[in-house]
Amino acid sequence: MINLTIEDRDGSRRPVEIPEDISLSLMEVLKATDHHILATCGGMALCATCHVQVVEGPEKYFHATDQELDLLDTLPDAAHDSRLACQLRISEDMDGMVFRILGEE
Repeated sequence: MINLTIEDRDGSRRPVEIPEDISLSLMEVLKATDHHILATCGGMALCATCHVQVVEGPEKYFHATDQELDLLDTLPDAAHDSRLACQLRISEDMDGMVFRILGEE
C-alpha cells in the first residue's frame, strides 16, 4: 500500500491508503476519498482548481512542469511547492508524502 497524508484547508490531516500499481492521479484519489476538491476541468490541467502544496516528500515532487507553472502563475497563493493534483501520478515512491489542499472549495 501507498500511504499519503492529506491536510485539508482547515489544517486537519487524514491518512489515505492507495493500492500499489494503481494508475490514478492524486486528483482522482482525492475525489475518491471524499476530499473537497473542485477539479473543474476533470484533470486536463486547464483550470488549477486542484491546487495542492507538497508538504513532505521526495524533492522531485516539489517541481511543477512548464504547463503546470503557466496555470499556477495565475493563482495568488501559488508557491515553489505548489502542484496540480491532476498532474501527480500515484507511484510507490510517493509513500509517506504529505499534501495540503489549497484549491477552491
